[in-house]
Amino acid sequence: MAELRVCALYPDLMNIYADRGNLLMLRRRCAWRSIAFTLTAAGLGEPIDPDAHDLFYLGGGQDRDQRLCALDLVRTKREALHAAADRGALVLGVCGGYQLLGHRYALGGEDIPGLGLVDLETVRSDGPRLIGNVAIEVDLDGDGPRVLAGFENHAGRTHLGSGEPPLGRVLKGHGNTGDSGAEGVRRGSVIGTYLHGPLLPKNAWFADWLISAAVGAGDLAPLDDLLEDAAHAEARRAAGA
Repeated sequence: MAELRVCALYPDLMNIYADRGNLLMLRRRCAWRSIAFTLTAAGLGEPIDPDAHDLFYLGGGQDRDQRLCALDLVRTKREALHAAADRGALVLGVCGGYQLLGHRYALGGEDIPGLGLVDLETVRSDGPRLIGNVAIEVDLDGDGPRVLAGFENHAGRTHLGSGEPPLGRVLKGHGNTGDSGAEGVRRGSVIGTYLHGPLLPKNAWFADWLISAAVGAGDLAPLDDLLEDAAHAEARRAAGA
């Protein structure tokens, strides 16, 4: 039997944008297909095994909690996450978790260290927060564009390094900086995005893509997605896409 092994990083601290909803979405869609699902939590001071999980998930948090988790990531989990990404395990960062995938988060006069899994840095802006419904166009496997829809609320401006590909192109909303036209980042199996609210219940197709990519299951058995499709359509409508 196929199995999806998920490691939730700091689920007690990095969980302000319905991040548990993303994990529950993965669990339910696996269960409906008779795919085994294992969820492991890794908190402050707890090392992780890079070979024991197929997907590592890092959600969003308040500045204080984000700072605590960032320092712990560098001290106790950075090498393992690099090893996991190198072997093709998925690493998904949402909002604050996305900001910690890069080199640093400049917060006022302080530089919060990042994991360095991707080439980016985030700078806290004195300008207005980037808030609202958002829709982006992505092409994950070269099979044609799909739409991800969600909600964004961030003061940070995330700048990708030269040649670092975004996750998608902004259709409606702000994205990484408000004016770059880019949203998120994707380098191989490492993905970051500002879309939440939560992300996966609004985009069931993306949850399925993550499951398939993580367990190597190929095309998954179809589900009755009447409600899921309606949620996605509503998220797109709210964004104006």
